[in-house]
Amino acid sequence: MSTLQQLPPPLFYSAAGILGLLVGSFLNVVILRLPRMLEATWRRECCEFLQVPAAEGGAGQPFNLLQPGSTCPHCARRLTVTENIPVLSYFLLRGRCRACHNRIALRYPLVELLCAALTLFVAIRFGPGPQAFFACLFTWALIVLTFIDIDRQLLPDNITLPLLWLGLLCNGFGLFTDLHSALIGAVAGYGILWLIYQLYRLMAGREGLGRGDMKLLAMLGAWCGWEALVPIIFLSSLTGALVGLYLVVRRRQPRAAPICFGPFLALAGWLNLVWGLDALDHFYSIAGKML
Repeated sequence: MSTLQQLPPPLFYSAAGILGLLVGSFLNVVILRLPRMLEATWRRECCEFLQVPAAEGGAGQPFNLLQPGSTCPHCARRLTVTENIPVLSYFLLRGRCRACHNRIALRYPLVELLCAALTLFVAIRFGPGPQAFFACLFTWALIVLTFIDIDRQLLPDNITLPLLWLGLLCNGFGLFTDLHSALIGAVAGYGILWLIYQLYRLMAGREGLGRGDMKLLAMLGAWCGWEALVPIIFLSSLTGALVGLYLVVRRRQPRAAPICFGPFLALAGWLNLVWGLDALDHFYSIAGKML
């Protein structure tokens, strides 16, 4: 860490951007494979519980975040090293597989660029030190959660729960808030959405929130403190309502169609972490003027 603090700012920021690109490439793998890994685990556990034989397909073939290597989703050809360079490979290949010439999803380079931009922003905001390191871990986790929720309407416990404990650990040393605020934030974050969930189910007769959203808000409370919960809920609800209105009016989506809430919570939580008390003061000043 002391070595990083001695780097000239341009070199430090360049390193942060390059690191963001490399991590973004790995996050694409996590977004794609983690839900499949979880589904395979759940299927195996259900078969064991019901005492029925599990399907034999793929037996003996490792499938995790590292194996097998990246392949084309259309022709299953193993990608070479030069085809795995973040962002650059996409443009060199003109967005198509070298073998089958099918289009490569634009989202892959977009996730890499997003990760690089947010990592660079965190590096500029906090500078070299523990805050930047842990804020980057927080940022990368939120990117993964956002895109998995968009794809599968799933917020894996494998990410939210370890990050919840990591947030409490960080704030045990006062990195982003004090431990007392973090503990209350974790408990209140889960409890608020749990209460909303129960009230909505009682009145509407159906579920309106997923339990993953409750755990995500608990995680955000552990990182940002209980003071940030009101701005996080307000901002995520506002953006979620605007996006939902757009989908209903412009995209003709049915009003009863579910909309994943995780991305809006992630955005609001990230903004609160990187702006901290400045964002809270600004929020409460606006709220005071409105009232």
